[in-house]
Amino acid sequence: MASILPFGRKKPQTAPAPQAAMSSFLQNFSIEVMPRTAEKIADFRAILPKGTRVYIAHIDGTPIEDMVATAKRIAGEGFEVMPHFPARIIENAATLENWIKRYADVGVSQALLLAGGVDVPRGDFHCSMQLMETGLFDKHAFKRLHVAGHPEGNKDIDPKGGDSVVMEALRWKQDFSNRTDAKMAIATQFCFESAPVIDWANRLKAEGIDLPIHIGIAGPAKLQTMIKFALTCGVGPSLRVLQRRAKDVTKLIMPFTPEEILGELAVHKAATPGFNIESVHFFPLGGINATAEFLKPLLTGESSDTAVQA
Repeated sequence: MASILPFGRKKPQTAPAPQAAMSSFLQNFSIEVMPRTAEKIADFRAILPKGTRVYIAHIDGTPIEDMVATAKRIAGEGFEVMPHFPARIIENAATLENWIKRYADVGVSQALLLAGGVDVPRGDFHCSMQLMETGLFDKHAFKRLHVAGHPEGNKDIDPKGGDSVVMEALRWKQDFSNRTDAKMAIATQFCFESAPVIDWANRLKAEGIDLPIHIGIAGPAKLQTMIKFALTCGVGPSLRVLQRRAKDVTKLIMPFTPEEILGELAVHKAATPGFNIESVHFFPLGGINATAEFLKPLLTGESSDTAVQA
């Protein structure tokens, strides 16, 4: 724990974002679930706005049958479903097409394509670009394809640091978007600080990459839970936000909530209409219900207490 507890100058407090800016910024947010976490929700219609996009994370070892059953159930409740396709756990093109057809049969026409969290590919694919090149998503009438983004870099992709490989891949995906009918966007890893996100988004635009960005935000969770996921997922410089929080012992038992980064991005978006963050994607690290409850007052202006699951 010592390595994440640097004591230093206290960060100045920032003013809360105007309600209108926050509400506008959060419209059409998305959220991520897994089959096992989705099972805990009796009815998503009771906690999420109608039509919310729900990503279904495909963790290595999860049977495709469980993924498709979850997609069918959530789609049947009236939500847009976007399952993950992790390239490195897909054996070959035949397996990929089988998965795509299974999802299409239950009304799914959206996918998040990513390399996946395993080091060694299990089959023919090692990156999302190879999945796109098969043409199978187009063959089965998938209308929307999202790809992964890393505002603070990714050492699995760029082991020496920097982001040259990541940027090259994004340029390839931009070109793919230019020559396909699929609607595309970049869904990012979660971050805790707005400045690196704004700088990264502006750099993409300067590089000619104009794919809309769906910025990843961690939903409310205990600080210990947040730190664990942040370290596991390789969160970069914005981890210092958690470091500052960890200095205050009185806050260690309180849930960490992302009002600060959301507020700063909302204000920036309101003041900069061309800013290319289109939407917010929530990782419900403290539970789906906790994230849904956190969002209610920000969307409606009503008061609400945020409960964080253990």
